Amino acid sequence: MTAPQPHIFEFDDFRVDAGKRLLLRKGQLVPLTPKVFDTLLYLVENSGKVIEKDDLMGAIWPDTVVEENNLNQNISTLRRVLGENRGENRYIATLPGKGYRFITRVACAPTAPAEGPSCVTLAVLPFENLSADPEREYLADGLTEETIATLGQIDPDHLSVIGRTSVLSYKRTTKSLAKIGGELAAAFLVESSIRAEGDLLRITSKLIRVSDQVQIWSASYDSEPSSMLAFQRELSAAIAEQVHLCLSPDRLSALARRHSRNAEAYDLYLRGRHFWNLLTPPATRRAIEYFARAAELDPNYALAWSGLADSYSAGPINGDAPPLTIWPRAKEAAANAIKAEPELAEVQTSFGFLKFWLEWDWTGAEAAFRRAISLDPNYPLAHRMLGIVLSHMGRPEEARPAIRRARELDPLLAVHHALSSQVAFSGREYKDAVQFARQAVVVDPEFWVGHLQLAQALEQLGQDDQALEALASAGRFSGGNSKVIALRGYIMAKLGRAGEAREVLRTLVAIARERYVPPYAMALVHAGLEEVDDSFEWLGRSFDVHDVHLIFLPVDPKWDPFRADPRFPTLLKDCGLPGPVLPVVPATRTRGMV
Repeated sequence: MTAPQPHIFEFDDFRVDAGKRLLLRKGQLVPLTPKVFDTLLYLVENSGKVIEKDDLMGAIWPDTVVEENNLNQNISTLRRVLGENRGENRYIATLPGKGYRFITRVACAPTAPAEGPSCVTLAVLPFENLSADPEREYLADGLTEETIATLGQIDPDHLSVIGRTSVLSYKRTTKSLAKIGGELAAAFLVESSIRAEGDLLRITSKLIRVSDQVQIWSASYDSEPSSMLAFQRELSAAIAEQVHLCLSPDRLSALARRHSRNAEAYDLYLRGRHFWNLLTPPATRRAIEYFARAAELDPNYALAWSGLADSYSAGPINGDAPPLTIWPRAKEAAANAIKAEPELAEVQTSFGFLKFWLEWDWTGAEAAFRRAISLDPNYPLAHRMLGIVLSHMGRPEEARPAIRRARELDPLLAVHHALSSQVAFSGREYKDAVQFARQAVVVDPEFWVGHLQLAQALEQLGQDDQALEALASAGRFSGGNSKVIALRGYIMAKLGRAGEAREVLRTLVAIARERYVPPYAMALVHAGLEEVDDSFEWLGRSFDVHDVHLIFLPVDPKWDPFRADPRFPTLLKDCGLPGPVLPVVPATRTRGMV
């Protein structure tokens, strides 16, 4: 998209600042991802004109081939942000077969008003490793992540910090700082490098104002590995001072409690975070090793215990780890994290993770995630998990803004879009689920959860061939996860291809001879075959082994035909899960819907 002219566009209670790339409502900042802002700006600049979809897509994605669903999702997001109700065209009119028109009267002023927004957006660019040793790469990534986390806690009401995944996409980029700032809608960028000089690490940081690329502050630090915590505090305080924000003594104290003063433990923690963020079973096992060693060196290191708890708690859902084996380890790690430092957002989120995935205490999980957000409103994982738990509790109206906030904080993290698809799917909003899943795949074409979410939404829309194609992609990247295999068997059964469905059952049984396979997978295939008694038998086995996939029973539409059976509410009660939280609908499938 061409660089915006420095104009202010006003309509109703809204003000669009093209120069600063901000949307304000009654003077308050309305967070938008870069492409959504570009879409709004183009519509506003061409107010009253009919804009064809191809022209609009060419303006928003000038050098990229994208699907029309990306534009549809942007328009849908704008309708929600502007307050349009479903079916209402108060601001954006859809012209079938043509495109869109912004129909509200827009006033234009050549300069911005003197008063600025109450919140500044800042992005910490990836630390550049200038050392010849590639082993320092994990340290550069770790410092990037920790600087983001530290700055996010300084003054959340006035400083919004872009999430880790979104900024790491600019690692080794050749894009200009102006381009990066525009894409991230950031007013300031922190640019840093790390170089090893003998036993010392030299870190150089700069604070750059995006509007004119002026360097308004820079500093160099010679640091021994054991003084990384001091570096974090000094860097954060200096940046806060330069953007004229207040750093309270209480928050300084909280930042000081984040890390171990044991240099080796801190190093191991950074290595663990590096592998945890890869989100694959082998990498998660490596993360567990590093977190465990860090906690062994410093038993009071809350973040090491938190990382260990996250790795264990997510294992059964991401990698088919046996829950009864994992549960006590996750519980111990979370308890140690709480004991060491309960006033960290990461620790409270880990506690909520445990409550949600393994203990099925969703009220406790919600409380933990809300506590985490109160401690650090810029922590994306807490918002994402709050959205998930609210969705499973049958509160979609609350779930949507929670997971939307996670996307806003870290818009280039594929899992945020994939789990937004899960929230929409649980709310029976299948078209929205498809759009979110497609966005996840655009962000990361090899992220298997995005393909899986796309498949289950397409299946509910009756688009079975496309669903099977998505499952094939999920299978290539999932490492044999049972959810992919089971959903394929379910779809085959629903299509009347019973022989292929039974072959899937035989495959699952064969895999179970080598490793743990969640019984829920067999139950789902039998459900597709309409073998009710067999399905309930496998659900019973799921309960016996505390299969975490049972948490989908209250909201997954694939189980709708079972809800009238008295065994179903009994099973939910035994699990301590809520009853069907959405109206039971006939188990019919519509076909040919777009």
